[in-house]
Amino acid sequence: MAENDEDLWRKCMAGDADAFEALFARHADAVFRYCLSRCGSWHDAEELVSITFLEAWRQRTRLKPERDSVLPWLLGVATNADRNRARASRRHADFLARLPHSDPRHGENEADHAEAIASRLDAEREVRELLDTTAGLNEGERDVVILCLMNGIPQEEAAKTLGVRVGTVKSRLHRARTKLAGLNRPLESIEQLDTTTVEARLS
Repeated sequence: MAENDEDLWRKCMAGDADAFEALFARHADAVFRYCLSRCGSWHDAEELVSITFLEAWRQRTRLKPERDSVLPWLLGVATNADRNRARASRRHADFLARLPHSDPRHGENEADHAEAIASRLDAEREVRELLDTTAGLNEGERDVVILCLMNGIPQEEAAKTLGVRVGTVKSRLHRARTKLAGLNRPLESIEQLDTTTVEARLS
């Protein structure tokens, strides 16, 4: 029988790299889909997954393991990493805007992995369309929409991810639903993120 997250995490706390690898294999795809649904970039999502699990390993002795799953905590780390990435990206974009422009296409190899690239572009386009739908929501409302509606995370786990009470998640979801209805943005277009193109990551 497979070990639960609590048992594996206790082994991680003792420095067991194999246990950490097992947790990575168990949760990496869910973390990746969540990161992609937040940032809309395949490349950035992969970087966020790396940052999330690196931070998890660094903090392994400080996290109290839970009986059910470490996924909410991992998604919380990913949320903070994405916010840091967004701030850094804005600063980087401001810096680049002050530099002379150059051709970014130099050195591209268009023949390699054409099908995989097409799948990634399809996934990014789908996610960005969904993120456009959430325009008009505040950060807290957007967080719960991405977690609960786009990724199907239960409200209790979303609360753990965001470090808030379940009642706060419920109220944010209610406000988000009301706002989206007022903007004539049907919830069916958000619930749930179709991950068929994202699954190409496993091939």
